Amino acid sequence: MSKVLCSMAASVDGFVTGRNSVPGRGLGDGGVLHDWYWNGDTPSTVVPQFRLSEVTRRFVDPFAASVGAVVAGRTSYDDTNGWGGGSPHLNAPLIVVSHRPAPPDAPQQFVTTIEEAVAAGRAAAGDLNVALMGGGVLTSALIAGLVDEIVIHQVPILLGAGRRLFQDLPAHVPLTLVQVVPAPGVTHLHYRVER
Repeated sequence: MSKVLCSMAASVDGFVTGRNSVPGRGLGDGGVLHDWYWNGDTPSTVVPQFRLSEVTRRFVDPFAASVGAVVAGRTSYDDTNGWGGGSPHLNAPLIVVSHRPAPPDAPQQFVTTIEEAVAAGRAAAGDLNVALMGGGVLTSALIAGLVDEIVIHQVPILLGAGRRLFQDLPAHVPLTLVQVVPAPGVTHLHYRVER
């Protein structure tokens, strides 16, 4: 059965964007959280434009290859200008959770609840995994008990402000650390969500 997982870059203090994240500048000031995608000398076998370190490629490529659908929140969608009508993943359709109407002619699927989004993602993904994108979507899915794994690509920087990876949770969510992979410019932390 497919998994629901989140794989996002974050600062050591837990931010997924810098200050002043707005449409067209989704990463906010600095935009340093994704530098490790481009600073290596090894092309990804899944996302050819990525230039990763070999250590990171061995960690990231299997995750990227396992994704069959992406669920993102409306803020992530708007900040990236709707990924130009596509998806953040080359081979996976995008489902957007939003309480506002979809933009005219948006090719992506829009739904209003995280449960609908994950169900649509599972249907689209088949045997592959559903990837969550955005702190609000991740938090909503955790509250609903829908998340199986979380991967945090922790970048060695303190941003001090921006958008947080995790929003307020009503209770503790126990995690088990599955894997830690230190790499140039990033440490990959893989957790299993215990339910």
